[in-house]
Amino acid sequence: MGMLATQRLTEFLSAVADRPDGPAAQLAAVECAARALDAETAALVIDGRVVSTIGVLADQLRPAALAEVGAGRRGTLTLGGTGYAAIGAPIGGETPGVLVLGRTGQDFTDEDVCLLRAMARVLELSLRALKVIESERRQVQENDRLVDSLQERQRLFEHLTRIQRLIARRAPLQEILDAITCSAAELLGLETASLNLLERDDPSVGSMVSNVGFAPDILPKMKRVPLRSAGVAGLAVLGDELVMVEDYAASPIAIPAVVSSGMRAVMAVPVHENGEVVGCLTVGTHVAPRSWDKAAQDVLRAFAEHVSLALTDARTLEAMNEAFHDSLTGLASRALFQARLERAFVAAEQGDHGISMLFVDLDRFKVVNDSLGHAAGDQLLVEVAERITACLGPDDTAARLGGDEFAVLLAPSAGTDESVALAGRILEATREPFDLGGKETFVSCSIGVAHTAAGAREAQELMVAADLAMYQAKKQGKDRLEVFEPALQAAFQASLQMEADLRRAVIRHEFELRYQPIVQLKTGEITGLEALVRWQHPDRGIIPPLDFIPMAEETSMIVPIGEWVLREACRQAARWNARRDGKQPLTVSVNISAVQLDQTDLPRVVAAALASSGLPAACLVIELTESLLVHHRVSTLQQLEEIKDLGVRLAIDDFGTGYSSLAYLRRFPVDIIKIDKSFVDDVGDVPAAAALTLGIIQLGQALNLSTIAEGIEDAGQLSELTDGNCELGQGYYFAEPLNDKALGELLFPGS
Repeated sequence: MGMLATQRLTEFLSAVADRPDGPAAQLAAVECAARALDAETAALVIDGRVVSTIGVLADQLRPAALAEVGAGRRGTLTLGGTGYAAIGAPIGGETPGVLVLGRTGQDFTDEDVCLLRAMARVLELSLRALKVIESERRQVQENDRLVDSLQERQRLFEHLTRIQRLIARRAPLQEILDAITCSAAELLGLETASLNLLERDDPSVGSMVSNVGFAPDILPKMKRVPLRSAGVAGLAVLGDELVMVEDYAASPIAIPAVVSSGMRAVMAVPVHENGEVVGCLTVGTHVAPRSWDKAAQDVLRAFAEHVSLALTDARTLEAMNEAFHDSLTGLASRALFQARLERAFVAAEQGDHGISMLFVDLDRFKVVNDSLGHAAGDQLLVEVAERITACLGPDDTAARLGGDEFAVLLAPSAGTDESVALAGRILEATREPFDLGGKETFVSCSIGVAHTAAGAREAQELMVAADLAMYQAKKQGKDRLEVFEPALQAAFQASLQMEADLRRAVIRHEFELRYQPIVQLKTGEITGLEALVRWQHPDRGIIPPLDFIPMAEETSMIVPIGEWVLREACRQAARWNARRDGKQPLTVSVNISAVQLDQTDLPRVVAAALASSGLPAACLVIELTESLLVHHRVSTLQQLEEIKDLGVRLAIDDFGTGYSSLAYLRRFPVDIIKIDKSFVDDVGDVPAAAALTLGIIQLGQALNLSTIAEGIEDAGQLSELTDGNCELGQGYYFAEPLNDKALGELLFPGS
């Protein structure tokens, strides 16, 4: 909240806290809230009954209508023929209610809503505290159970009132807790009092956070003490009950070190927060054994209740700040963004206009975190937030939704054109370099743009639409924006269906292999096979790899699919080699994806496939893409060397498609390079393509690597490649990918 809002909340706290009873506090709350938010009417409903109003008579109001305003289901009220914009905030506690404001003219803002909610929370705490004080008053008036004299009763009331005002005025929490322990010791005439609270990270231990009468050298020993070693205080917390020891030295639960310190009598009562035990308030004396009468017990309970009120209030303020602002970037939080989006939909319905938003996701955030550390990642997020904010108009809202995801809600008047223009400015801003700890770093972002037509009702649908558009921008190459179209929704649903079908396909064994021959170009002899997976979908028929392999890699389903391909290819190749009657055995090539290579047990999987099939390791070729080797992890080389140690050969698939480098050819234990089909297509018609292909062949020869030309489709290509001393080739000129039966007939004609 801003400075003005904080000032108004402080005034509200003071006005309510200064009232002597519940009705007076209720009236003060209504008057102060109306004044702070320039409301002409205000009403407070408690337990289904209108208890206080300003600007309107109570009998003109329907509690049910006010409850709808408090729940956010209604934004207007009509009173005496006049229409009012209305906001409300619920009040919890034993007697729930709602605080409602109404005014003509200007609508209430999101900041007004936040301020009213904070006021309602303060009123709830104040009414609860007044109830406690009133209860104490009644006990005093009825039978003098708390103290024996009017003067002492007045002292109790003064102590409790002072503490309540500290809570209401949001004094520092430590100041409030110290006031409670001092008051407890003073009012009960004791030398020691202490407050112990459970640690948030480990509720099995507690620490002393406030005390009276303890020597300074003892305090360090009172941190993170296990409950079962904490004596009377530990028993009070574990049992959630008041514990009294009248003669401490004679007690079976006495701790020797405490006895030796001179403690003679102790009493402890648990402290609660939202119904859960979070610590205890303890008092004691070194003078003499003491009988803890009912009055002393009630006094200690009253102070413990005020500890609970102080803790609840502090946690509420902390939660409010966390709920509405991102602690790292200072932008609106997800909760505040969603609240503003929902209010924007209400306003749009009344104003007959649409709503626009952006979903912004960084493209290389993980790389920054992994390479420069999380501190640099946090710094990047802060600077990105600043750049996004600098691009916004005065009525736009930016939020950090979590991680490296940001969102922008545009002003009500903005349409798709304005949204695209803003997205473009954000793209340009994030392309500028970032200085992260002295290192110049470049990142980009992908942005989804979504706009609803007038009359739309679902805020969540708009967020989903913007998210889908952002995801499409990622798929289209990142560092760009995409505008949501209904087709994206259909494509996303189709993708979800594809994923579900793919998972079922793995369970139902719906995959089968096709084998394309690899031929010795000079002789035409088949010397090897490439195993290619196909998906036999029960409804759609054969699905080619390009239609499902990307999804399989994204979902990691490629791992079980790839293992099956490897086992099946080795098994079938071993069966065919057993029938070749002394001829050179066939090799079989199997593609391995980056996801499979990330599996630490890949060498074991390869070894198991060879062992179970009986295929010699020299007959298996593992094919890897160039991009996988160029962008390899540190563990990639180790994985490949372990596979090479088995005797398996390695091939680079689609060689020459943009990443070729002599550096990785030297670094990795490669045996074969496969010339990409795009070079082979033009080899007979384009001299430059022929020269480049010939250069790749000569490179392979110089490095003692076998070369395989992919995609040979006519005799001219075959002639050029053969004349260029290309060793092997595959393509439709020789045979299309065949099932095992058809390939068996090709390998063993007449059998």
